[in-house]
Amino acid sequence: MRISRSRSVLLAGAVAVTLSATALPAAFAAPSSTAVISEVYGGGGNSGATLTRDFVELANSGSAAYDLSGFSVQYLPGAPSAGSSWQVSALTGSVAPGGRYLVAQAAGTGGTVALPAPDVTGTVAMSAASGTVALVSGTTPLTCKTASDCAADTRVVDLVGYGSAVVREGSGPAAGASATASVARAASLADTDDNAADLTAAAPTPVNAAGETAGGGEGPGDPGNPTEPGTVRVHDIQGTTRVSPFDGKAVTGVPGVVTAVRTTGSRGFWIQDTAPDADPRTGEGVFVYTGSTAPAVAVGDSVLVSGTVDEYYPSATTQSITEITSPRTTVLSSGNALPAPVVLDAAAVPAAYVPSAGGGSIDALPLEPSTYALDLYESLEGTRVQIADTRVTGATTAYDEIWVTVEPKQNPTRRGGTLYSSYTDQNTGRIKVMSLDTTRPFPVGNVGDVLAGTTTGVIDYASFGGYNLQATELGTLTDHHLRREVTRGQKGGELAVATYNVENLDALDEQAKFDTLAEGVAVNLSSPDIVSLEEIQDDNGAVSDGTVGSEATLKRFTDAIVAAGGPRYSWRYVAPQDGQDGGEPGGNIRNVFLFNPHRVSFVDRAGGDATTAVAAVRTRKGVTLSVSPGRINPASAAWDDSRKPLVGEFRFHGKPVFVIGNHFASKGGDQPLHGRYQEPSRSSETKRVQQAAEVNTFVKSLLAADKSARVVTLGDLNDFAFSPTMSALTAGKALKPLITTLPANEQYSYVYEGNSQTLDHILTSPGIRRFDYDVVHINAEFADQASDHDPQIVRIKVDGRR
Repeated sequence: MRISRSRSVLLAGAVAVTLSATALPAAFAAPSSTAVISEVYGGGGNSGATLTRDFVELANSGSAAYDLSGFSVQYLPGAPSAGSSWQVSALTGSVAPGGRYLVAQAAGTGGTVALPAPDVTGTVAMSAASGTVALVSGTTPLTCKTASDCAADTRVVDLVGYGSAVVREGSGPAAGASATASVARAASLADTDDNAADLTAAAPTPVNAAGETAGGGEGPGDPGNPTEPGTVRVHDIQGTTRVSPFDGKAVTGVPGVVTAVRTTGSRGFWIQDTAPDADPRTGEGVFVYTGSTAPAVAVGDSVLVSGTVDEYYPSATTQSITEITSPRTTVLSSGNALPAPVVLDAAAVPAAYVPSAGGGSIDALPLEPSTYALDLYESLEGTRVQIADTRVTGATTAYDEIWVTVEPKQNPTRRGGTLYSSYTDQNTGRIKVMSLDTTRPFPVGNVGDVLAGTTTGVIDYASFGGYNLQATELGTLTDHHLRREVTRGQKGGELAVATYNVENLDALDEQAKFDTLAEGVAVNLSSPDIVSLEEIQDDNGAVSDGTVGSEATLKRFTDAIVAAGGPRYSWRYVAPQDGQDGGEPGGNIRNVFLFNPHRVSFVDRAGGDATTAVAAVRTRKGVTLSVSPGRINPASAAWDDSRKPLVGEFRFHGKPVFVIGNHFASKGGDQPLHGRYQEPSRSSETKRVQQAAEVNTFVKSLLAADKSARVVTLGDLNDFAFSPTMSALTAGKALKPLITTLPANEQYSYVYEGNSQTLDHILTSPGIRRFDYDVVHINAEFADQASDHDPQIVRIKVDGRR
């Protein structure tokens, strides 16, 4: 099992050894028919050398994988002195039967050709002319310095002395090693315990576990490439649970037809068995991971693949991808027909999303593909599938991904998305589509468009989004002409208050971002009287130099609003302490109020700063604030490394209105909906509930001083209307969430992984009785978006009643 494996491998010098899973030889005094060092080269990077690094190669002539856990390759100078010691390079992983394993050692300053990607990298600078290399069961340095003493050490699995080495097997060391020559065993890997007889000098030919050479590529001539199918089939590898029964084991000659090839990123290819079994749980496709080397196969090739089965976990909380790693591939024929794709549509996908494991791992649960959607997708992992005429539920991203649904009637929104309405009612038809075809542009689609015709590809899994379709044939996009909304303007007696997350805006951003955001305020929001902004950064953004002011950022933004036809806004904020409010490092993120001074006035009360708590003050005329602008209990642990709420007192037509701008803690760190732990833990929720309680307590203090106080609490709360966060915020009926006043299919302001959902909210106190509320959809559903959030606005009728 691997978690978060790097998908790129640095080239380095290496060492080759032949191994087997049978019992270790007691000492090298008895010839080994299994584990041997197959090649040693100490001239890497020397003057005249072609290769840039030293290496040792191991090989496995046995019939099963050879586990190298706890093993090491060790090196001793050819003529050891009293001060000489064995230098150790620890090994990991295993060597497949018939396979090779490359240990890269130190690089020199010469040479022009890198080794193939090593299986492990050491730092030992080996001599080109003379030395001893041992394969050792253990990582403790050997102490022997004579041939007889080393022969008596039972930890030594195999040993090669070359040049004039004192420590060697048999009559003498292997001869001929130099800057341009290694010593290597014959193709038979014969071991007679005589280095001089068993190894000969020639140009170095390093081979790694993937069968790659310094010249690149793999081929049927590599050791262990069979020409007849083995006994293990793809459905045996996939098994009836999420984890392969062959995880960590070697397989030989697995047959299949190449159905897709990925030449960028996580390189490799998919094969599918053309003779499936009758069990719907056992998948017939599997990914063959080739690492840093482009696959040397083509779609339609009939192949036999040998390698090691591995469950790759993109992260600690995701499900895994079953793969064959360190592959050796034999191409039997080309141009073969591909298996017919499985049709994914509303009839095929179950209504339930995923089984429960009480918060534990679902890895070991038997798959039930007819009951749970994620079990169905897992049973199809690596298999060809086809979808048709699917509605887009998540716009094309910067990474050329688009979300669609194969269940068009599942929780549709008014504008074509798919609504996420509860923790227990997941949208099972969502799937992310990507393309393996790098020769044509990826379609740019918005929510509500249709990926028309058929899209065919293989099912894969990724940490972001879970199961996805890697398309080999992509449908065409039908534009349904989604338009950005424009809300109505407020009437003379209405106070318009909006919230807008402007996504890390700072003075170093391009003017185009300012202009687009400004148009959203001036045109789409129809110039609200008050705009509570989230994610305003300091004036130099991510530069960490102590800057905390946002004057230049806000000047550019308000200038852009004027240019877009809006009013000249004024602003208020409380600058954070440097580095204390979370967000992008160096950015000093904060909430900000913009207000139109021709329509509404701000009540300034001095004393508000980053560490001073605002308080409700009871007066004969009602409630006022102790400071304005101010922050809610900034010393509370609820706000540690997080954005503090901004509170301001405004007057509209002579009446006080209190506005609280919020940006609660991110949902980052929560386990994914599609992950291995079900039900997923929402660890980030704890802090948001604490923050909501702080705001609720402050609102109640205002209402205790004046039960008719008009309070608008708004912002990016990073949680849903049905969440514990919202329950804590509205406790005691102090606040009313306005999102729930909309029709169900309009209750969203954010789109994530194809789900339309609400993270942004406006809530009002009981003193606000007449209002008109609107979510203005201008960003979240569109591929070209200035922010990933849609703004919201409420128009309040402020009359004589308090």
